[in-house]
Amino acid sequence: MKIILKQDIQSLGFANDVVEVKNGYARNYLIPQGLAVAATSSALKVHQENMRQQAHKAEKMLDEAKSLAERIGGVKIKIGAKVGESGKIFGSINTVMIAEALAGEGITVERRRLKLADESIREVGTYKASALLHKEVSADFEFEVVAE
Repeated sequence: MKIILKQDIQSLGFANDVVEVKNGYARNYLIPQGLAVAATSSALKVHQENMRQQAHKAEKMLDEAKSLAERIGGVKIKIGAKVGESGKIFGSINTVMIAEALAGEGITVERRRLKLADESIREVGTYKASALLHKEVSADFEFEVVAE
């Protein structure tokens, strides 16, 4: 079944994408939750008209995402954590902490848009992460975990 997404869905696509999903997933979850609408011929015509009108706005958002990606690539992020004698962190570093560290540098990125290269960060050191800023733009950056 073809549907038009109303919101970004991580494993499926971005808002305003037309995607093919299984009938049950669309009818029982996506459409009742308001995450998508069925891609009928009339809905597709309305969608195309809306997309045409939003083309200029989308171009502006893409430029902003590219400039933000350049800013993220050039920033040095340090995250302080409590460390034991063996060099291991109490707990682990997650995307919330990285988003807060970026906000401290004046860069606002939702934590859901951040991905860590390593599954769990439990030691002091330098690590890599990426930020999905736009469906066409992602920024890879390094951050350092230091002892407090």
